[in-house]
Amino acid sequence: MGGTAGLIEALDTRSFSSLWYWLMLTVTWTWVSRGALGIPPELVRSLQKRGGASDEAAALRLLDWVSLVTPRWQLMQDDGAVLLGVTSFVLSMLAGLGFVYGLELAQALLLLIGPLMLLGWMRLRLAARLRATLAEAEGGRLPVGEAASQIAARIAGHLRATLAMSALAVAVAAVWGTIWLAAHPNGL
Repeated sequence: MGGTAGLIEALDTRSFSSLWYWLMLTVTWTWVSRGALGIPPELVRSLQKRGGASDEAAALRLLDWVSLVTPRWQLMQDDGAVLLGVTSFVLSMLAGLGFVYGLELAQALLLLIGPLMLLGWMRLRLAARLRATLAEAEGGRLPVGEAASQIAARIAGHLRATLAMSALAVAVAAVWGTIWLAAHPNGL
């Protein structure tokens, strides 16, 4: 009987008072803030330090990485509508259950998943822009060094936006969790 009670206590749906929720929130945002699209941030930083146009080898390495990882972040024409529909449904359902019916777990999931879905959209948009710049370089319309500099600048901007979003997402979850716990001290 003691094992069952421990399992039920571990699976408790009171999210904001659970150490597991805060650990999951922190680990998730730390993990997704480490890079962009799987491109090593060290490669982008080293290219920016040395000056992208002058270091041909680093520029080619970055363009090679971009050519390898961006096809994974490409949606087919009909997939975008399906993804938007499913995303809208999930977020609307969580918002309704959480803020209309007052379910703490739905609020916690919305505060975790909502910003992650926004980050996913930002990454799809970044990948499309990087593919366009890469296509210009491959077509000879843009010098390799210039293309690498533009790509490095876009990735660096995306990384800064991701860090800001992660800080904001954790702060909003912390503030809302504190408000929730103050209003519901016994979880009711």
